[in-house]
Amino acid sequence: MATLLRGEVRAILQPAGTAQYTGAYCPPGVPFAEVRRGPFDGKADIAVRPDADGGLPQHMTFGGGRTVYEYDGRDKQGRAVYRYAPRLSPSHRSVMDGVAEVYAEHALKKQR
Repeated sequence: MATLLRGEVRAILQPAGTAQYTGAYCPPGVPFAEVRRGPFDGKADIAVRPDADGGLPQHMTFGGGRTVYEYDGRDKQGRAVYRYAPRLSPSHRSVMDGVAEVYAEHALKKQR
């Protein structure tokens, strides 16, 4: 668990909600549920620092900005919830193409 500095808020990363995944790229043969999954979902040992006006940052990025999580309010424990944002993540298309390859390979093995 992250040690909080003065003013920081605990945060948790979650899969995309409807607002984040609507219109996101999903290759043929891949269940749309895969679009929701972000590479850091479930990570809860992070903290965010409020802006000067007291609001929390709207986006959190990882991997040099290639993976984006979007602020989606607070949970019952008071943690800031950030949801995977596939439409804003530059790496999303290449990750989904890789997932499509795995699904295609699995389908071929099943046919044999």
